[in-house]
Amino acid sequence: MPKKNVVVIGAGFAGISAATHLAASGYDVILLEKNAGPGGRARQFEAEGFVYDMGPSWYWMPDVFENYFAHFGKKPSDYYELIRLDPSYTVVFGKDEFMEIPADYGRFKALLESLEPGVGPKLDEFLKQAAYKYQVGINDLVHKPSRSLMEFASPGLLADVIRMDVFQSMSKHIRKFFKHEKIIRLMEFPVLFLGETAENIPALYSLMNYADISLGTWYPMGGMFKIVEGMVLLAEEKGVKFQYNADVSHINVKNGRASNVVLKDGRSFEADVVVAGADYHHVDSALLAPEYRNYSDNYWDKRVMAPSSLLFYLGVDKKLENITHHCLFFDEQMGPHADAIYKNPRWPERPLFYLSAASKTDPSVAKEGTENLVILIPLAPDLADGEEVREKYFNIVMDRLEMLTGQEIRSHIVYKRSYAHSDFKADYNAFKGNAYGLANTLLQTAILKPSLKNKKVGNLYYTGQLTVPGPGVPPSLISGHVVAKEVMKEHRI
Repeated sequence: MPKKNVVVIGAGFAGISAATHLAASGYDVILLEKNAGPGGRARQFEAEGFVYDMGPSWYWMPDVFENYFAHFGKKPSDYYELIRLDPSYTVVFGKDEFMEIPADYGRFKALLESLEPGVGPKLDEFLKQAAYKYQVGINDLVHKPSRSLMEFASPGLLADVIRMDVFQSMSKHIRKFFKHEKIIRLMEFPVLFLGETAENIPALYSLMNYADISLGTWYPMGGMFKIVEGMVLLAEEKGVKFQYNADVSHINVKNGRASNVVLKDGRSFEADVVVAGADYHHVDSALLAPEYRNYSDNYWDKRVMAPSSLLFYLGVDKKLENITHHCLFFDEQMGPHADAIYKNPRWPERPLFYLSAASKTDPSVAKEGTENLVILIPLAPDLADGEEVREKYFNIVMDRLEMLTGQEIRSHIVYKRSYAHSDFKADYNAFKGNAYGLANTLLQTAILKPSLKNKKVGNLYYTGQLTVPGPGVPPSLISGHVVAKEVMKEHRI
């Protein structure tokens, strides 16, 4: 009996994960990628002796990566060297207010005790609860396809849902344990990866604090793209065939099933199953005829998007002081202007920003005596991002960076590239120029996310950051596995 053909669209983490799981299970899998190479938002580029990861720069939840490779009898060290960062990252609260977050838990607890005497036992209890949420959330809940409430109907799971503070905000939950403003802001930081402020994120996601404090911040030498390279090698070993510069024009549907995927250059690929790892909204609205769309324009417009980003990739011709590999600049308060970052269709007056300096850890990403910097400013989606406004915000953050770190930087920049909303749209067909997908609000969790299965096309599935389980690299790896299991269940070989 011939193998069933699976066409996967998009070679990001979720697409490669889905393709590899399916190929390893005996399906004939071809993966179509519109860009010249794999990785999606996690692509990498080189310029003038500097090597830049274009997107994700935080390696959290190492167990998810270990489990991914272990599924195929491999381990991360087969593909890349992983080191734990210490300090994990630095939080900058103001001039001469630098908080380096130690990797060691005892030193971390002592740091918090120095700010709020007696807080140690509260921290222990907070992380005990966070560990439980992580165990249940990452090992169980996120692996559910979330196509029916019945998946969550067991008494034990319902009890877990209540125990995990699903209906309380992270903001309130954190303030039950901590009083010092700097500790509160430190504890609220990890949920920013989920695309919303702590006021609008369920306390379930204190599991992110466990990932941060207990599991640690890691780095694959050579950059985050080393993960992509390892995944591609494994995928090819399992039989996945990659086609780059393969920009999809449309998906043909016959008798309620996707029959073939057609590229803009006219090539066509027959399919028994299609898995869309490209931007969900783009697939739904641009690749399918209107009658086969899962969701309306009105539905998408009402979704709460995670932020987009303005990024600057910089090469500096000297070594810099007072920075570490990861630096969070909280010198401006989240406070009343926070919604400007996430929702309001305007540029914020006082932007937060993040600095990645991989050259502090990895000499391979920059020439000797230089620094490789990436600056990220979180912004509301769907903003106009011309060169004039990009340059304005570059100067805003550089003024602060130079003042806070006490050094001249701009005159030493020998390479500079910006990347924002219009680039996300051009490269990834990103809905409203989003960088991270949907925010993980309570009303956009589990079955309330866009479904991983098309309701009108019987063999079309979706994976990635706009469906379950949500945004981020580890969730994307899991998303690919979840959708692959659904395909295997419903389209047996």
